[in-house]
Amino acid sequence: MEDGTRPVSQPVVAVVGGGYAGMAAAVALAEAGVTVCVYEAAPELGGRARRVTHRSTVLDNGLHIGIGAYSSLLAIGQRVRRAAGLPGDGWQRRPLEWHVHGGLQMRAPRLPAPLHLAAALAGARGLPFGARADAVRLMLALRQSGYRLDVDTTVQAFLAAHRQRPPIVESLWAPLCVAALNTPPERASAQVFANVLRDSLGAARGDSDLLLPAADLSALFPDPAAVQVEAMGGAVHRGHRVERIEPAGDGWRLLFGQQRSPPAGPFAGVVLAVAPRALAELTAGWPALQAVHACVAAYAHEPITSVYLQYPAPVALPHPMTGFMHGPGQWVFDRGALAGQPGLLGVVISASTAQRSLDAATLAAEVHRQLCGLLPGLPVPSWTKVITERQATFACVPGMQRPSTLTELPGIVLAGDHVASDYPATLEGAVRSGLRAAEALLGHLRPDRG
Repeated sequence: MEDGTRPVSQPVVAVVGGGYAGMAAAVALAEAGVTVCVYEAAPELGGRARRVTHRSTVLDNGLHIGIGAYSSLLAIGQRVRRAAGLPGDGWQRRPLEWHVHGGLQMRAPRLPAPLHLAAALAGARGLPFGARADAVRLMLALRQSGYRLDVDTTVQAFLAAHRQRPPIVESLWAPLCVAALNTPPERASAQVFANVLRDSLGAARGDSDLLLPAADLSALFPDPAAVQVEAMGGAVHRGHRVERIEPAGDGWRLLFGQQRSPPAGPFAGVVLAVAPRALAELTAGWPALQAVHACVAAYAHEPITSVYLQYPAPVALPHPMTGFMHGPGQWVFDRGALAGQPGLLGVVISASTAQRSLDAATLAAEVHRQLCGLLPGLPVPSWTKVITERQATFACVPGMQRPSTLTELPGIVLAGDHVASDYPATLEGAVRSGLRAAEALLGHLRPDRG
């Protein structure tokens, strides 16, 4: 089974890309009785949410959080982790908390929705009463409209139309927009932002909980998913970069370019679960995917920079996650409290170009100075590490076109957080896309299914 070669008459499929979308598709297909071969170019699984090791310390290539509404991510994660003998779903769940240094302090009590939000706003500190009323008024208006906008516009324009004053915009809506969509409010889609509010602040109380990773992002889901796929007769190949896909009889064959690996296949179907640029390169010259290429070519991208600083073990934050009113860092995470890495702080900078003119050492020094305002007397870190994913997500702008899961080619389906969805580029969006891709491919393999 090393190269996935098997007659197409037996359902063997390939998943190109071992990120969250690809591994979700692989698990769903394997659970449906299909033999799956996953091919991931990198040595670690997870794609743009994967493990990175620096000085024998396990980091992530990007700092991520989730919300309780991420039902697909939580369900499949818990399933594969249980099968791998791992506890829980890998997340530390906390009631909605908003701790911004020198700004908004808010914590939602364990009350039914929407009382939990009303109570959180009523007890919030660092926010004028009128700003709290603004937030309640906006949520009521969205609920009344079913969270659907007549015309998509920018988040900034949407908030202005609903008379949201600067204190609530600067303290809550703008940071939430950047955290959820990785796109600044002046460019972000108001409809997608409304979708996020619908499934978090506007849903059941537990849906607004914060999910903070208690393990590195590869260990959280992709690694145990690989164990599950292999236990069900599949194969997961790391360090295998697919260079080309070509027809092979009634199926498809994968070629690996300069790796001098033999072609793999034929496969009855292929899930293309790769980043937008890789998707364009992999399918260049395919006339049937012209519409997909047009969507991908129109994407703008947003960066995410993560700055890690290793301090002495006793250094800890008052809260596992704390925000800042002013840059460069937007949120800092206590990896000691979350992942058992004492003294390690991780600072995220999302959707910002401010850090691009700074080299890594200068940026880390700026972030350290920022942290000194939160933790007076903070010693100089023993080491720092700056990781920038320059195309971490697509820019989630109004009215953007995204390719659908199904393509015009039989047996070729798309997966990824950039594929058509009402969600932004999140881990939940990736998992949902992978599950849709698996369902679509099963429909191709078994047209009489259901």
